[in-house]
Amino acid sequence: QVQLVESGGGLVQAGGSLRLSCAASGIIISINVMGWYRSAPGKQRELVATITSGGSVNYADSVKGRFTITRVNVKTVYLQMNSLKPEETAIYYCRYEARSGGASYRPYWGQGTQVTVSS
Repeated sequence: QVQLVESGGGLVQAGGSLRLSCAASGIIISINVMGWYRSAPGKQRELVATITSGGSVNYADSVKGRFTITRVNVKTVYLQMNSLKPEETAIYYCRYEARSGGASYRPYWGQGTQVTVSS
């Protein structure tokens, strides 16, 4: 099994910055995609950013130019968030597509970290 643990959330004023971290543990053969998603009250969970094992990145249009996803090592990913807006208050989740003993990749989710942006 794979466990993901997020950290770095908190309270920040609008225009401020936070860096989220996600670290994996457990039996991991390989990780194909690392990503961040967020879930705001009354809204569906949405993709924020992803990065593949080959380094390809993808961002939601709303965060392009302000957020940066970085694969720190084989098990850890950062999300640097700058110029945060109050509407980006949400629980942020990391999600990995990983192989853990099985033949195929499957998604694993962290427990989430709260990000609150005050106006």
